[in-house]
Amino acid sequence: MTGAGVWGLLRRVRILGATLVGAGVIFVAGIVFWGGFNTAMEATNQMDFCVSCHEMRDNVYQEYKQTIHYENRTGVRATCPDCHVPKDWTHKILRKIQASNEVYHWLLGSVDTPEKFDAKRLELARHEWARFKANDSLECRNCHSFEGMAPAKQKQRAQKQHEMARADGMTCIDCHKGIAHKPVHHNLDENGNPKPEAPKVASILPVSVAAPAAPPAPVPAPAPVAAAPAPVPAATQAPAAATVAASGSASAIDWSRVAERKVTLFYPGQTGFEWILNGPDHGGARGFKKGEQCSGCHEGEQADMGAKMASGQKAETTPIPGKPAFIPMTVQAAHDGTNLTLRFRWPASPHTPAPFVEGGKMDPENPVKLAMLIDQGKVQDADRSGCWSTCHMDARSMPDAPAGGGVTKYLPQTRTAIELKSPPRGGADKVRPADELKALLDQGVFLDLLRWKSGSNGVEDGYVSSERVMSGGQGATGNGVLADGFWTVELVRKLVSDRPGDVSIEPGKLYTIGFAIHDDHTSARFHHVSIDYKLGLDSPDAAINAVRQ
Repeated sequence: MTGAGVWGLLRRVRILGATLVGAGVIFVAGIVFWGGFNTAMEATNQMDFCVSCHEMRDNVYQEYKQTIHYENRTGVRATCPDCHVPKDWTHKILRKIQASNEVYHWLLGSVDTPEKFDAKRLELARHEWARFKANDSLECRNCHSFEGMAPAKQKQRAQKQHEMARADGMTCIDCHKGIAHKPVHHNLDENGNPKPEAPKVASILPVSVAAPAAPPAPVPAPAPVAAAPAPVPAATQAPAAATVAASGSASAIDWSRVAERKVTLFYPGQTGFEWILNGPDHGGARGFKKGEQCSGCHEGEQADMGAKMASGQKAETTPIPGKPAFIPMTVQAAHDGTNLTLRFRWPASPHTPAPFVEGGKMDPENPVKLAMLIDQGKVQDADRSGCWSTCHMDARSMPDAPAGGGVTKYLPQTRTAIELKSPPRGGADKVRPADELKALLDQGVFLDLLRWKSGSNGVEDGYVSSERVMSGGQGATGNGVLADGFWTVELVRKLVSDRPGDVSIEPGKLYTIGFAIHDDHTSARFHHVSIDYKLGLDSPDAAINAVRQ
C-alpha cells in the first residue's frame, strides 16, 4: 500500500467518532494541556509565588520567618504551601477554587495596606482555622502524626497535652493556632468567638449563691520611693561560714545530712487564677480543668516560661529591663517533733531598676522578701495550683484592677462568683457576707502565710482568706544572711497551732506549698514564684520531705 493509501486509511478509521489522526491530535493536545495545567498549578505552590505580592511579603511572611517552621535545628522548612495547600489532588483543587476568593479581594485592594490587613486579620485567621478543623488539620498531618511521635523525647507538658488530645479526638489546630503568625487567637473566647469589647458578666466560676457584700477596703499601691538605698541590716553581712540561727531559737540541725530539693522560681507576669483557666490565654487550661497539677506539666520548664514573661513577650505589659527570668533555689526541711525548720538558699539578683518607680526601688526598705504559703487541702484548686488560687486579675497592679489600686490576695471560695473571661476578671467586688467568711476560716478554708523580710530580718505570720492578713498567727522566727553572692534564710515555726489562719502539720499527711521571692526591692506582683510542691514529715512521697533531726 502506498503512503497515500495508508494516510487515507488512517483518515477513514474512527475511534469514538474521531479518526485516528484526530484522536492522535487530541491525545497530544491533552498531554500538552495537562502538563501546562500541572506546571501552572505547581508554580502557584511555591514560596516565591506566595510572597510575590506585598500583602503577604510585608505581613504574614515576616512573622513566619521568626518561627520554627522557617528555621530550626534540623534544617527542615515548612513553606506556605506545605501548611496552606493539601498535597492530594482532590483537596488541592478544592483549595485552589477557594483561593479564587482571595484573588478577588486582592484585586479589590481589601488588604493592600498593613492597617487594612490587621483590621481583617482575625477574620482571615478564623476562616483558615475553620478549614483546618474541617479537614482534621490535613496539612499539619502531612508532616506530623500521633503515631509518629516519640513521647519520651517530648517535654512533660507536650506529652500530657498530646495524650489528652488523642483521647479526646482533637485535631492539631485546636491547640496550635498562631503557630506561625501573629497570635490573634487570644482575641477569641474558648468557643472560638471574638471576645466582646465591653465588659459583661458571663462564664463565671460555679460557687454557692450568696448576697454580695461590700468589698474589703482597697490596699493602696506602693508609694514612690527615694533613690537612696536603705541600709542593709547587720544580719545580712555575716561571713559565708556563719551559722544561720532563728532569733531566740538556736538551730542545731546538721544541714549536710538533709537532702536538698531544687526549686526554680520563675517570673509569672500577669498570669492570675482566671488566666490559667482561660484556654485562649493558657494552653494548659483544658488539662487543669480535668484535674492536672501545674507541676505535672511545667516542672522543668520554669526558666523558659519566666523568660517569655520577664521580657514582655507574654502576659506582661510593663517589663523591667534586665530582670532575671528565674531564680534557682534549694530547699531543705527538718523537724524535731515540735518545730518545723526550713532552709532556703539562692543567688542574689543583680540590680535592675524598675523604670516606672521613682528611684527604681518599689520597696527600698527590703532588698529581699521570701514568702511561703501552706494549704491543708481545703482551698479550691490550691492542691494543684498552689499560690495561684490567691492571685487574681483584679488585684492591685494586675490588668483588671479597679481604679484606686484594687485588693491584695483572696481565695475563690470567699467570693459569690469569679468572672473568668470578660473584663474585669475576678471577684473582688463579690465578697461573701461576714458570717460566711468567718465560717470558712473556722472550717480551715485559708492558706497559711509566712513571710521573711530582709529589712527587719524578721518573719510575719498571717494567712490568706477573703484578703491577705499579715498577722494573727502563732508566730514564726527566722534569720537570713547574704554572703558570697548567695542569700541563706532559715525559718522556724511550730508544727501545731490553734490560732486562726495557722495550718497544723501532722505526720502521715501531705500539704501543698508554694514559694515566692521579691528580689531587688520589688513588691506586689513583680516577684518570682514556684509551682506547687508537696510537704510532709518523714514522707518519701513528699517533694519536700521534712526529716526528723
